[in-house]
Amino acid sequence: MLLRQLEYLTALAQERHFARAAEACHVSQPSLSAGIRKLESDLKVAIVRRGQRFEGFTPEGERVVMWARRILAERDALHDDLSAMQTGMSGVLRIGAIPTALTAASLLTTPFCDEHPLARVSLESLSSREIAHRLAEFDLDMGMTYLDGEPLGNVLTVPLYRERYLLLTPMDSEFAGRNSVGWAEVANTPLCLLLPTMQNRRILDRNFADAGVTVTPSIETDTVSALYAHVATHRWSSVIAHAWLYLFGVPEGMRVVPLERPRRSHQVGLVLADRDPGLILARALVDVAHRADVRGTLDRLVHRHVRPTPSA
Repeated sequence: MLLRQLEYLTALAQERHFARAAEACHVSQPSLSAGIRKLESDLKVAIVRRGQRFEGFTPEGERVVMWARRILAERDALHDDLSAMQTGMSGVLRIGAIPTALTAASLLTTPFCDEHPLARVSLESLSSREIAHRLAEFDLDMGMTYLDGEPLGNVLTVPLYRERYLLLTPMDSEFAGRNSVGWAEVANTPLCLLLPTMQNRRILDRNFADAGVTVTPSIETDTVSALYAHVATHRWSSVIAHAWLYLFGVPEGMRVVPLERPRRSHQVGLVLADRDPGLILARALVDVAHRADVRGTLDRLVHRHVRPTPSA
C-alpha cells in the first residue's frame, strides 16, 4: 500500500468522479483507477462500487477512506513538524468557522501569521455540523464554533467568549431610546435574521420561545453581510451577536440596544481533534488564543457602541 494510492482514494471521495479525481491528482484516469484497484488487492476488500460511472463506496470502502484521510493527515503533520524544526513553521492551517464567529477570526489569524510568516491559513465559513463532520474526517485542522451546541465528538476545546445579543435597530424605532429591551417586545418588529438552518438562529428562536413568543422575520439570509446590508436601509431591525460589531460596527442611523440576558448562554471557542502529537500549526494557534484577549476586545466594543440614554 502506497501513500499515493491513498491520495487517489481521498481525491475520489472528494470529487465523487473518476475523471475529476484524476485531474486533481495530476494523473490519467487509468492510472488513478489502477492505483485504487491495487489498493483493493493489497487490502483484500472491494472499496469502490463500480458501474459505468462512480457509484459510491462499499461499507469497507467508507472505512478505508476514513483511515486514508487519517494517515495522510498524520503524514502532513509529520512534514510540518520536521519543517518547523529546520526552518520555522510552514504549511497550511485549515480552519472552519461558523458565520457568526467568522467576523472575529482575524483576532487570532492576524497574530498567528505575524508570528509564523511561512505558514498560511485556509479559513472557510461552515455550519457547526459541517465543522464537526470535517474534523472527524481529518478534512479540517480546527474549528471556531459553539462549544455547547451540536455534538463535537472527540475534540479538545479552547473557550474564547460567550455570545451576547443586541438589537440593531433604526434610530427612529420605538426601542432606540431604551437602555435594554425584552425578547418578547421585539417579536412583532420587522426583523431580518439568519436562516433557521443556522445554529445562531436556532439559539435566537429558543430565546424567543423562552419569552413565550415566536418570530416570523421579513428577511432571512445565510450571511451576516447580507443581513447588515438589509438593516442598513433602516427598514428592518435585527438581533445580532456582539462579535459582529468587530467587523461591521453599527451602520449610520442605527443603534444597538442590549437584549435582556437569556436563560441560556452559549460559548464560542476553538475545537481541534484530540491527537497525540497534535498538529503543530493548530497548537500554535491555540497558543495565540491563550494570549489574545478575544473576550475583552469584544466586550469593549459593546461598551463603545452601547451608550446609555440621557434618562438613564
